[in-house]
Amino acid sequence: MLDSQWLLTDEQICQFIMKGYVVLHNELPDQLHTEVRDKINAVLHEEGNPGNNILPRVPEIQQFFETPVVQGALTSVLGPDYYMHPHRHCHYNQPGDPLPGGGQWHKDGYWSSMRSHRPWWAMIFYYMQDITEEMGPTAIMPGTAYYDKFVGDQGETILPTGKAGTMVLVHFDLWHKASLNVSGMDRYMLKFQFVRLRAPESPSWNHLGTEMNLTGGTPYVHWNLWRDVWNWMRGEPGQENLSATEDEVPIEPLAEELKSEDEVIRARAADQVGMLGEKAASLAPELGRMLNDKEPVALNAGYALGRLGSAGTDELLRLMSEGTRQIAERAAYGLQSAGAGAVPGLLTLLEHTDEKRRALAAFALAIVPSTREVASALIACLQDPSDWVRRNAIEALGMMGSEAGEVCQALASILEESILQEGGGTAETRYNDITQQSYILNKLGYSAALSLLRTASPEDVPIVIHSLEQALLSKDRYVRAYAFETLTHLRTPEAMDVLIRYYRPARWCPDTTKASTF
Repeated sequence: MLDSQWLLTDEQICQFIMKGYVVLHNELPDQLHTEVRDKINAVLHEEGNPGNNILPRVPEIQQFFETPVVQGALTSVLGPDYYMHPHRHCHYNQPGDPLPGGGQWHKDGYWSSMRSHRPWWAMIFYYMQDITEEMGPTAIMPGTAYYDKFVGDQGETILPTGKAGTMVLVHFDLWHKASLNVSGMDRYMLKFQFVRLRAPESPSWNHLGTEMNLTGGTPYVHWNLWRDVWNWMRGEPGQENLSATEDEVPIEPLAEELKSEDEVIRARAADQVGMLGEKAASLAPELGRMLNDKEPVALNAGYALGRLGSAGTDELLRLMSEGTRQIAERAAYGLQSAGAGAVPGLLTLLEHTDEKRRALAAFALAIVPSTREVASALIACLQDPSDWVRRNAIEALGMMGSEAGEVCQALASILEESILQEGGGTAETRYNDITQQSYILNKLGYSAALSLLRTASPEDVPIVIHSLEQALLSKDRYVRAYAFETLTHLRTPEAMDVLIRYYRPARWCPDTTKASTF
């Protein structure tokens, strides 16, 4: 059992939520780091970058992620049963490369159809050598994880450095890029991704208080958004009262500031309106108009509406139904913060004529623990003509947890159906107008397999075993990986039998190369 001394502190979790990263150090022998680096160097130059196979090709890397420092950090952010995702990569930054890693600020390609502000995913950037700014560490821009669009020079750039074993735990959506290596030395960095399997029921870090401490160093302040994530991670996503001092803020000046020509003032005013809660319900229409504002302002407006009670919830539901697609998406995030009060309206939106609105409603319904009514409605969505709606419903069923065995049955059925469709090519082409996720060939099967990993228990094996066995034959590498992990998690004799038969021909030998074939 992991000793609590290795868990993150309240201050570190606050930094992760607000800035999107925490820098940690893994105390391991220098010799191990050197041996792994030398082995990776040989692989890169003699065989090329092994991509997802970097771990089986250099299995010593596993030791980096089994230390209490790493386990404590990931447990704190993703919960104790987090999963190491099958996508991972070794980033090699050579001196003199004018465009390392493409040279552009970016977010990594996401693994769901819509990014979540709440930490269902995280990444670790791991350095096996002493890293200086001259060596071109991966640059990160604090506070940008919640932005779909890059904020440009408004953000601060951080170049994490340190001794071998330095790692940066980052929010999956944080904007980052490789920086120029001007040192004359090769720079190696391992990027590994991790997945949360269950919504939090209580804090999984060393939690001592209930209040967040606001820190600087972000392009904008998003107090209501941050507090929503903080409360969700504590297993208490309710609408708590903030403080007596905030109650004293007069509404009239805020109403004027919402119309300011200065976007910083508008963003701050929207945040303060949200802190007033239902007392500021009269400002819901003005906040609704701000969902068409610049993204940081719109984020604050959406999350403020989520705190204004029924007036805010009704405005968000109206905008999701009637607004532009961008406004509807922003409203979906605000409805997540509105909590259970938004559920009746979201269930109604599942019947909307536009697939975008139905899909967003399914996405937002993942905010609540599963009930029979919500689960039944989402299961019905699995017959929707839109694959986008179906995928969001699949993911919501997994993220909210299984309410009944019928959920696993529905997920198993759609997984099998998606495998059968692979032969006709439809699984690869039906999403061309929805996402750019070319790295996921079977998107419905991928989502179904991940949701089964999140929901299936040993009692469900008779229901899911056949679909998981078929999924091991999928053309999609990630469907196969999730099926493998789900069977490993279930660990019944039937599951182990399938695993053993799959493992025998799939076993990787990291010592076999073109230079040493036997």
